Amino acid sequence: MAVIAVTKERRDGETRVAMTPDTVKKLIAAGFAVTVESGAGEASSYPDSDYAAAGAELADLAATLAKADVLLKVRAPTEPEIAGLRAEAIVIGMLNPHQDKATLRILAAKGVSAFTMEFVPRITRAQVMDVLSSQANLAGYRAVLEAANAYGKVLPMMMTAAGTVAAAKVFVMGAGVAGLQAIATARRLGAVVTATDVRPAAKEQVESLGAKFVAVEDEEFKAAETAAGYAKEMSAEYQAKQAALVSEHIRKQDIVITTALIPGRPAPRLVSAAQVASMRPGSVIVDLAVEQGGNVEGAISGQVVDAGGAKIVGYANLPGRIAADASALYARNLFAFAGLLLDKDGAFAPDYEDEILKAALVTRGGAVVHPALAS
Repeated sequence: MAVIAVTKERRDGETRVAMTPDTVKKLIAAGFAVTVESGAGEASSYPDSDYAAAGAELADLAATLAKADVLLKVRAPTEPEIAGLRAEAIVIGMLNPHQDKATLRILAAKGVSAFTMEFVPRITRAQVMDVLSSQANLAGYRAVLEAANAYGKVLPMMMTAAGTVAAAKVFVMGAGVAGLQAIATARRLGAVVTATDVRPAAKEQVESLGAKFVAVEDEEFKAAETAAGYAKEMSAEYQAKQAALVSEHIRKQDIVITTALIPGRPAPRLVSAAQVASMRPGSVIVDLAVEQGGNVEGAISGQVVDAGGAKIVGYANLPGRIAADASALYARNLFAFAGLLLDKDGAFAPDYEDEILKAALVTRGGAVVHPALAS
């Protein structure tokens, strides 16, 4: 019986856990044994007693790693964790492969087979394993709450005996999963919402949520989406035209939320220092892309920056601020992925030619093997 191990997250600021008690039960029912490091779920409000009740064995770090056929993580394991694994073990998590190549080299040197969940292909069969969507959804929701908390006024219009309070104006830049959830959340809270995106398909989605779409709709805009549904990086000329269009719009906004990311590339710059300076005192900008360089000039990861009266909120890992639910969704993604390690008879026999496993595999046999990373 293959053993799945779950350890405490040791990367700075990470509060999520790779498996919840509910998914531990499902793994055991599928034929795995599960070992959980004591305290692994505490930051996500999942106590050891719940894991034990679900059928997991609780152990210290060394024992947890020593028993592992498969190590499930949220973030990449640390070097001491990798050292505690057997060479034939499998590691699965969000390994940040484009930015954290050093960890990939350590994993390869150890001889483990590592899968990164960010590379799970966007195909119908893999939708239930899409960690980028599950976590971005929560990030978009949390971004609006963080903006509302930093904003010194209410979001909805309020009519009182003392007079009327105008609704806040919220502008969402980037209408992917996070952006659409931010739009929906801001609308539910009563704000007047506008949004922009470089993908033509986003216009209909934005308008379906009751927000107004803002974009330069030229020929480049019409071709600005990959076959996989990701935004392409736009030309400097388009970015200049878009900046000219939105600059006046930003100046009138109370809250701006930026969500634009390009896989494997630095986040595109959407908001300049001049645009930030044009906003009214008390306005708020939340940069969801701050961990990949930021969409907003002046944003600093992990900090709230006072930019001449406007606040730039650069909190990293927004899903980790809703750790219980973020962990629950992520664990379901991992449970579905772990099922690919079993054959049709339920035996532990990973098929490395399976299109999903092949797409997500980054190290095997002592080498970094993914074509996008091997060089």
